[in-house]
Amino acid sequence: MTEFLFQYGLFLAKAVTFVAAAGATTLVIVALSRKGSAVGHLTVEKLNNSLRELTAPLRQAALSKAEWKKESKREEKQRKAAEKSADKAEPKPRVFVIDFKGDIRATAVSSLREEITAVVSLATARDEVVLRLENFGGAVHEHGLAASQLARLRSRGIPLTAIVDKGAASGGYMMACVANRIIAAPFAVVGSIGVIAQIPNFNRALTDRGVDFEQVTAGKYKRTVTMFGRNTEEDRAKLREELEEVHALFKNMVVANRPQLDIEAVATGEHWYGTRALELRLIDELGSSDDYLLAATERADVFHVTYKARHSLQERLLAAVRAAADQVELWIAQRQKEGSLP
Repeated sequence: MTEFLFQYGLFLAKAVTFVAAAGATTLVIVALSRKGSAVGHLTVEKLNNSLRELTAPLRQAALSKAEWKKESKREEKQRKAAEKSADKAEPKPRVFVIDFKGDIRATAVSSLREEITAVVSLATARDEVVLRLENFGGAVHEHGLAASQLARLRSRGIPLTAIVDKGAASGGYMMACVANRIIAAPFAVVGSIGVIAQIPNFNRALTDRGVDFEQVTAGKYKRTVTMFGRNTEEDRAKLREELEEVHALFKNMVVANRPQLDIEAVATGEHWYGTRALELRLIDELGSSDDYLLAATERADVFHVTYKARHSLQERLLAAVRAAADQVELWIAQRQKEGSLP
């Protein structure tokens, strides 16, 4: 009887698994067959209102019923007075908040370019753009594109403030240095002005198993260091030359935007925490985005600008796989740098 129940349970588990897999596959096929619009949408939220709504329940709970009633009347009176004087008084400056959470391929640049395009159509030199940046680096050309998007603001005279709560390293600092001002939390990771290339080589493993690797190129340096062929010192020397060239471009960009830096002292590939980064003048002050934006709501109208692209299910699945692979690669690189992996 026990054996029968075991076999029946095993059969039931297989059946449920099969039905679930079939259902999931059907949903994927149906979703992929639908042709939706690829156009995304821009969302704008006024943070002044959001902050007021966020703190209201706490203030109501902390105050007595009479105090809360008095406070509500006072705020309503202030709001009506502000509305009446709005037409007569000079408009408040505006602060546009943009978030950028980076990955190795800087995939968020597709949204960043749309957000900046929207902002530059309206913002003036009286306004300000605040970039909340979290980016630990990755591919050079893709982070270079992200930095060039930020440069669109500076070229139009729109003040740009980059705020780093967790980290802006390597390609992240390439973006941050474009800003007129950089603010970072005391333990935020900043710097890593350097270039790295890590390539595994499987040539010995293939040779040991009798596998030949053929590669045909036209152009002496079309391919230098390779994963499967035998690498020579000439190949490695050429790759080092290319990395040095990219490093020089990186340093020149940092100097152009932050001439006060001792570039040779900070362009060693090292990273520092916020307090030390301030001493090295990699940043301008210590602080967090929360405090900065809270203060900004007292002097300006603050808007959070977000562009959401509409992707197909296939694109989302591929993006998820790539993101997972990138996170593993980034984790390994960080552990190696810290010395916790061979």
